[in-house]
Amino acid sequence: MYKNYFKTAWRNLRSHKATSIINIGGLSVGMAAAVLIFIWVQNEFNFDKNQPEGANIYRIKSYLSIDKSTTWIWEHSPYVLGDAMKKEIPEVENVTRLSPNTYRAMYLNVNGEFFGEKTTAYVDSEWFNVFKYDFVSGNAIAFNQNPFSIILSESKAKKYFNNQDAVGKTIRIDSVNYQVQGVIKDIPANSSFVFDVLMPIAAKQSNKSEKDNDLQWGNFNYMTFVKVHPGGKLKPISQKIKAILHKNRKEDNLQIGLTPLAALHFENDLQNSSLAHGDKKVAYIFVALGVLLLLIACINYVNLTTARASLRAKEVSVKKIVGAGRGQLFMQFITESVVVSILSLALTLVLIWFCLPAFNQFTGRTFALSFGSGYIGLVLAGTLLVAVLLNSIYPALLLSSFKPMSIFRGSSVLHVKDISLRKGLVVVQFTFSIFLIIGVITIYRQLNFINSQNPGYNRAQVLTISLPISSFYKYKGEAREAFCKSVKQSLLSQSGVNAVSMMGTHSIQDNQSLSSGGTDWDGRAKGFDPSIAFFNVDPDYTKIVKLNLLQGRWFIPGDPADKRNAILNETAAQELHLHKPYVGQRFVSRGDTGQVIGVIKDFNYKSMHEKISPAIFKNDQDWVNTFLVGVTAGKQAETIKKIEAVWGQYFTGEPLEYSFLDQEFDKLYKDDAKSSGLMSVFAIVAVMISSLGLFGLAAFTAEQRGKEIGIRKVLGATVSGLVNLLSRDFIMLVLAALVIAAPLAGWLMGKWLENFAYRINVSWWIYLAAGIIAVLIAFITISFQAVKAAMANPVKSLRSE
Repeated sequence: MYKNYFKTAWRNLRSHKATSIINIGGLSVGMAAAVLIFIWVQNEFNFDKNQPEGANIYRIKSYLSIDKSTTWIWEHSPYVLGDAMKKEIPEVENVTRLSPNTYRAMYLNVNGEFFGEKTTAYVDSEWFNVFKYDFVSGNAIAFNQNPFSIILSESKAKKYFNNQDAVGKTIRIDSVNYQVQGVIKDIPANSSFVFDVLMPIAAKQSNKSEKDNDLQWGNFNYMTFVKVHPGGKLKPISQKIKAILHKNRKEDNLQIGLTPLAALHFENDLQNSSLAHGDKKVAYIFVALGVLLLLIACINYVNLTTARASLRAKEVSVKKIVGAGRGQLFMQFITESVVVSILSLALTLVLIWFCLPAFNQFTGRTFALSFGSGYIGLVLAGTLLVAVLLNSIYPALLLSSFKPMSIFRGSSVLHVKDISLRKGLVVVQFTFSIFLIIGVITIYRQLNFINSQNPGYNRAQVLTISLPISSFYKYKGEAREAFCKSVKQSLLSQSGVNAVSMMGTHSIQDNQSLSSGGTDWDGRAKGFDPSIAFFNVDPDYTKIVKLNLLQGRWFIPGDPADKRNAILNETAAQELHLHKPYVGQRFVSRGDTGQVIGVIKDFNYKSMHEKISPAIFKNDQDWVNTFLVGVTAGKQAETIKKIEAVWGQYFTGEPLEYSFLDQEFDKLYKDDAKSSGLMSVFAIVAVMISSLGLFGLAAFTAEQRGKEIGIRKVLGATVSGLVNLLSRDFIMLVLAALVIAAPLAGWLMGKWLENFAYRINVSWWIYLAAGIIAVLIAFITISFQAVKAAMANPVKSLRSE
């Protein structure tokens, strides 16, 4: 019986090739887009769940109260806290610490060749006891025995040593030789700890100043992970951790939380983070997008199948007369839907295989179409099941419900409610398509607004060059300042270099470091210690970034008094409630008593997602470690070569690490650009699928109304009039979709724009543009079939009358 069902289904597909191609093509494109989305979403919701005992692992979260209205939330805690917890808290089974190197690349010297790696971290001796890693070769025991050890991921080991066994090989970092003690399998795509190079914290602490710094209870430099005994109560443990900190820090402005390992990925309240985080709202949005893309693909099948119901009415009636039951007919049509869905899935796999490299590059993940992977099979099976259910139930019920006698008497096969449903499904398709078009235009305009806005400083033709870590520790105080001045003069002597300045770690376009306390001024209220962003710069800084000075002056080269003075931005002058005139007011910062010598115009030193907050510039050379170099436009390549030559003179064996300021600026909106790109792709897919459905319906309508069109042509109807006749009903459906999509998209995009402190308004013309685009696409799609029908010879369509 089932064999006959499949034979009948296959014959029906072959006898209606155009409809079958539209059904299978549209469904496969929708399924491919949905599967890629679901793979990404499944990965997002399963971050860090591959750890066997992950349910008992937590990371300490520090809540530091600055004042009544400000609390800083950190993922870091003191290094010395770990040992104290082991001794004093019985519920704690184990503790381990992590210190990622995320702010600058670490250069690995492998046989004289340098590799810059940003996915590096220091871990303590308990790391591999708390977290499970699969070792390809070597082991954690040898790693813990030697402080200058290193563990590589499998892909990095192959990159550095080709197909040789990496264990035992030497890698030089700065002036120290590290020995490879292990190779681990590549980190899965759903892990927060995407570190390809791991080194012992003992190596970091071999520097006495680093170790002394780590042993201070006031320094929050490490992520501390706690593995608790099963059944351990989190609240009492948190209170005990807080008590330990309070006893040793003598301050009571700190609260402690324990974040479950599985919740790390969607954390969104931290001041800043060394780990990559996701957005749960975005994940849910993409779940909805995947379901809707699959839905509009299935709508094509339902619409075309029900529209062509009249052509199969006699087939169904004859089968019923010769004894077929409704259940048998129902199963036949279900089988047809299954065959279409399976064929679509086969084409879907081809599309996914073709698109996966681009998808991986775009998302920054390493997904693979592996049928041995449980979640890939689950996503594919789930998508197929949903497609079958959406495709089959209603068409099968409708087609199996025909009454033979009514059909042979000439009664209408379809009822008004069936036609209305079909029109409603077309409206649903285009509502979603128009919504995505509005979303794409809005996101594009917001990103264009960001790029076109003047951030308040110059970022064109500016290089940032990081001072090597070894040199930073080699020189201290005045010796470091003298050394940096010597490098600076050598850089300035090169043609193509317009200006050179020194600054601290925190860049002008993304300063995430805030300080509270240590500042004072006349009229400051007691206990008022606002959060302030500090910039450590030299007097030549503004020659390059060209900040707009509103009052006072900039730092004067060689003036020792300026090392105690400060320059404020507008927001700092206003929110600190300084007395006017601002210039000349007493100002204490970082233990230096000086005065305000200038006020600069506000500029965006963070992403435009955030409001401008108080910022203070200090002429402080003690902690500068980055060069800003202004280069001549059009001479970047040759100027960089000259800079490399200077670099080689001062930093033998150290590679030049540089980036352009405008490129770093663009990175701030990398996630927004990804959202724009994904929305654009999904909008194209949605419009294409919807257009395929319209194309099929228009073709069927033209075929069904062939005799009517022939009579109208004989009576003098023009081609344009006939095209208008056939297109009018469909265009009205698209306009109805616009009416539904516009307010919904306006509300949701308004919510999205609320994430930006500086944003555009969703203008009326965006809705109009989206409507015009949708109507034009629909009209072009329909007109192809309408013109074809209108140009046909009426004699052929009327020959049977």
